[in-house]
Amino acid sequence: MLTPLAVAALALLAERPMHPYEMYQLMLHRRDDRLVKVRPGSLYHTIDRLARAGLADVVGTEREGNRPERTTYRVSAAGRDALRERLIGMLSSRAGEYPEFPLALSQAHHLPAQDATALLATRIDGLRASLAELDSGVEHVTSLSIAEKYWIDVDYQRAMLHAELAWLEQLLERIASGRLDW
Repeated sequence: MLTPLAVAALALLAERPMHPYEMYQLMLHRRDDRLVKVRPGSLYHTIDRLARAGLADVVGTEREGNRPERTTYRVSAAGRDALRERLIGMLSSRAGEYPEFPLALSQAHHLPAQDATALLATRIDGLRASLAELDSGVEHVTSLSIAEKYWIDVDYQRAMLHAELAWLEQLLERIASGRLDW
């Protein structure tokens, strides 16, 4: 099974041949680091693993000046098939994910109400900042006439942020009003 980073890497190689550092820079430029944990070392390791598995092929190696050699890769036919199959699975069914926030909520009763509400208010501020950043990104890609199918994940993230914000604001109001006994 392909890891999220392997999916992201194969998707980039499906666009065009690249070397891992170029892929890393492109992922940061596109803000894919919002979707998948990416570090240069882990990306190089992932590309190496994909190549050993026959999912990526070496196109060539080049050197510029005193810089280290850069190996360029492209997605193989098997890599395209693996990417397609993994995307089908990811889109069609919900994965068992274990985010920290639901766990923190389930244990928040161990904190005094004043502390819990202050921390949740801080979270709300962070969510609003994230939403503003995503909204700005949407304005930017829209101004460039980039088709929405290339940034539909941003629309999803915005919807999830709106939902979390609404839920948290309601929770804080319930605690403040006493409707939720803390």
